[in-house]
Amino acid sequence: MRIGVLSDTHNLLRDEVISALDGCDAILHGGDISSQKVLNQLQDLAPLYVVRGNNDKEWAEQIPMYLDFRLAGVHVYMTHKKKDLPKDLSAYDLVVYGHSHKYEDSRQGRTLLLNPGSCGPRRFHQAITLAILEIADGEITVEKIEIPHPEPAAKASEGNIKQTIETVMREIDKGRSIGEIASRHVLDPDLTEQIARLYVTHPGVTADGIMTKMGM
Repeated sequence: MRIGVLSDTHNLLRDEVISALDGCDAILHGGDISSQKVLNQLQDLAPLYVVRGNNDKEWAEQIPMYLDFRLAGVHVYMTHKKKDLPKDLSAYDLVVYGHSHKYEDSRQGRTLLLNPGSCGPRRFHQAITLAILEIADGEITVEKIEIPHPEPAAKASEGNIKQTIETVMREIDKGRSIGEIASRHVLDPDLTEQIARLYVTHPGVTADGIMTKMGM
């Protein structure tokens, strides 16, 4: 059985992610989906198991905070934050979490602990990742998938960065994708992603607040 594992998409489902999930028999999402649209897209690809993240607000009230289930003979536990995992994980074959945007996989005895990282808007220079699992005869093998990110173009100057941030914020509110925003306003895609990531994960943040978080 082939299983795609991803997390922290934050309202962005990249074409490369869809391609990586092609042929999967099931998909596990570790939370911070951030929109029903992304949820619908994933559900169209394969049966979906998903937990609610801290940025999944009113629209996601029906999504559970925890999942405990069996899949292909494997006992699985899922939640968004690692700190919310049970202290004793010995009953589980696979434990999935997210939140940090950093890929991790490790073993505690027979238990595989997996954070697939984030394949949504890129957070500064962190890698864009997800994982593909193969389950056969109760054994789990994991493959880390890293999506290449192009070298950034020239950055916006500090003199117009606030205007750029305000533009990205308005366009995100209109439901436009990062690619559309960057192309429409001739912006550096890397910078656009960073701004969008901060905006969607810090509800109520201002342009000045984003500048502060970016160290400007």
